[in-house]
Amino acid sequence: MAEAAAAPQGLLLAAAFVSDAQYNRNIPFETSPEAVSALWRQENMGSLASPHLSRRGCGNVALLPSSCWLYYLYNHWMIQAATYFFIFLNLSLAVFEEPAVYPLPFLATSLIEVLCLLVFSVRLMHFAKVTPRNIFWKDTKNICVMVAILMSLTDLAVYGTLRIYNVRSVRWSRIVRPIFLINFAESRQIRRAFRSIRNTFPEITYVFLLFMFSVLMFSLMALKLFGERNLQTAEGLPYFTNYLEIVFDLYVLVTTANSPDVMMPAFDFSWWYALFFITYVIINTYIFMSVFLAVVYNNYRKHLKNEIRKLAYMKRRKMVEAFNLLKEEEGAEFVVREAQWKQLVKLVAPDISNSHRELLLHISDDEQKGFIDKKSFVRLADLLNIQVITLKIRRHPLGRWLPHIYNSAASQFLRGMVRHRGFVWTYDVIILINAVFIALDEESPYISYAEWVFLALYIIEILLKVYTYEPRTFFGKNQFWNWFDTLIIFAALTATILNTTLKSTTEYNSQQILDIVFILRVLRLIRIVDSIQRFRVIMNTLINIVPTMLTFGGLTLVVYYVFAIIGMELFQGKIQFFPANSNAPHALECGNPALKDSMFARAKYCKNNFNNFASSFIVLLELTVVNQWHVFANGFANVTVQPAKLYFIAFHIVMVIIIVNIFVSFILEAFFVEYSVEKSEVETAIEQKIQELGMGIQEEELQDEKLLDNMESAEHDLEGEGGTKPPAKGLVFKIASKRYRTVDALLQRMFEAEIPPEDEGPSFEEILNLSPTDAVPSNVTFEAAA
Repeated sequence: MAEAAAAPQGLLLAAAFVSDAQYNRNIPFETSPEAVSALWRQENMGSLASPHLSRRGCGNVALLPSSCWLYYLYNHWMIQAATYFFIFLNLSLAVFEEPAVYPLPFLATSLIEVLCLLVFSVRLMHFAKVTPRNIFWKDTKNICVMVAILMSLTDLAVYGTLRIYNVRSVRWSRIVRPIFLINFAESRQIRRAFRSIRNTFPEITYVFLLFMFSVLMFSLMALKLFGERNLQTAEGLPYFTNYLEIVFDLYVLVTTANSPDVMMPAFDFSWWYALFFITYVIINTYIFMSVFLAVVYNNYRKHLKNEIRKLAYMKRRKMVEAFNLLKEEEGAEFVVREAQWKQLVKLVAPDISNSHRELLLHISDDEQKGFIDKKSFVRLADLLNIQVITLKIRRHPLGRWLPHIYNSAASQFLRGMVRHRGFVWTYDVIILINAVFIALDEESPYISYAEWVFLALYIIEILLKVYTYEPRTFFGKNQFWNWFDTLIIFAALTATILNTTLKSTTEYNSQQILDIVFILRVLRLIRIVDSIQRFRVIMNTLINIVPTMLTFGGLTLVVYYVFAIIGMELFQGKIQFFPANSNAPHALECGNPALKDSMFARAKYCKNNFNNFASSFIVLLELTVVNQWHVFANGFANVTVQPAKLYFIAFHIVMVIIIVNIFVSFILEAFFVEYSVEKSEVETAIEQKIQELGMGIQEEELQDEKLLDNMESAEHDLEGEGGTKPPAKGLVFKIASKRYRTVDALLQRMFEAEIPPEDEGPSFEEILNLSPTDAVPSNVTFEAAA
């Protein structure tokens, strides 16, 4: 990084702004000359001056000369990975603490927890060193982490002391452990999800209160209608005589978990009473639950747009600030000279090759004027974020070794046949026929022989494709389906041969291998997914939402963890599981006589308990599915107290009504965006320039798999010592597949495309304070995504 050491401070600061815009970092940093110089001098400081660090830029913190290296260390991927390791190590302690799945001594778990808390404290102090003091102490997440550390240490000390004197106490601080997952700086996506819940909660509250009013009113009507008629349930219990029990049963009916059981005593008495339940279900299940989804979805979209708006405006503002630092007057406008632009890109993205850099320059300076105007400069962060893949055309080895045979008329006819769409259709039909044979009786000898025929056909298909397409192309790193087909076929071949061999040995039962063979056969059917266009659209959408699914996975982990800890404290040991042949007292009642003749015991749900962390997670997953959740609630209420049902109702409200609906809202938005959003203006400009330079490749050519997806190396650079030279033979560029674009990125590009080039946006402070009710640019049409 000699260029960085010698670069002017204005250029270094501009590189800082561009890097922040590229990575969407939004906290203002110190812009004094001393801070900027110290920042980039750090590029030459030993092991910290790595490509990983240099790509990160200077960040969003107050960078004083003495703390600059701390910022680099803070953002290093190894430090972030270590932080996540200790976060999940801290969370996993619940598996080894009482009640434990795998018990460890209290001293061992305590030392591990203290170590984790020490790491969190160091991480927090590290963040305080690289953040302005006024920003650090105003940041709620930092306060939450400090409070959680103090609470954990206090509880650990009290619990350990009481344990010495054999006094049982509750480890209440375990429910705050997810705070570390939520509130460290690396987890901003999970925090965004929690902000969506927090912002949506007020609107949901009004709907929920109206919904509960409806449930209470119907419960009162049910008490008056059925309470005096001496009706009984299927278990022989009084029917609808207790108002609170009626409220619970009707709440469960909203989830349909106890339908039609809850209605049958009244329906048996008179079919007219079915109208009461039909009316209740229509109003509360179909109308109110739909309103819940509508409210959650509307608020989710509103706050998502606000988040995206902040990111878009912040990126624009940072790019404008970078332009203002480098601009020079050229006639009636301000521009950035080509030489400075090149130095800037080398500072911000030192890892990209010269040919890639020259491609970006051709796009930014389209008319080769020797300078970049403001409109083109502002797009630089987007240009750097778009993955440009270099592809290298390769000849087939047989074409080099045996050209007369490989290029003969018969060989060309064979290769043309393999490339034809009919070849793919033929094998799609073969796969469907194979699916029919898979469903037939395996014991039939004809079915066994047919399996060998199908395996032979699949092997022939792979051999023909390898013969037609260059092998390194066919097995390129992005050729997922080719790898999938080959591995499945050869694994099935190996398993089938092994299974046939073992079948000939009468003393060995090869059922496990046979199961593997069956699974591999069924997996072949997945190939059909990539052959149908509409299926590919759905698959692309699913791939795009994977990052956010992981975010909601983290959100679900937090909710499950808190409820699992609470559930273990409330219900631990109340229900026991016994093997079917056990002679233990009350084994049929799950070890608790209070469950005698209960639906919980008759259904043999004894293994669904809160006796350890793993069992608790399984119970919570079953509650999320909703079916039979009232049986769990009644069972645990019977072995404790009736108000214990509130635990299960609370989990249903938080997990099913709120979080699942937010997840459904995101899925809806993802599909709307996938079907609505076209390629961004920046991507289109890059593709046009690639084609103009004669270095492009069309999508249909890629489908024929004539190219190998390899990142370019130094030998393919376009720029040599003497300036620009023609591209190396066989070197072409391509935009990475849009299936790897996330929904958030697509929405941000939609918003940025609607901001006029001359609009510099609000100031940094105004952007950070934007609320969902603030006005957006009049020409922004976010509704296009819906």
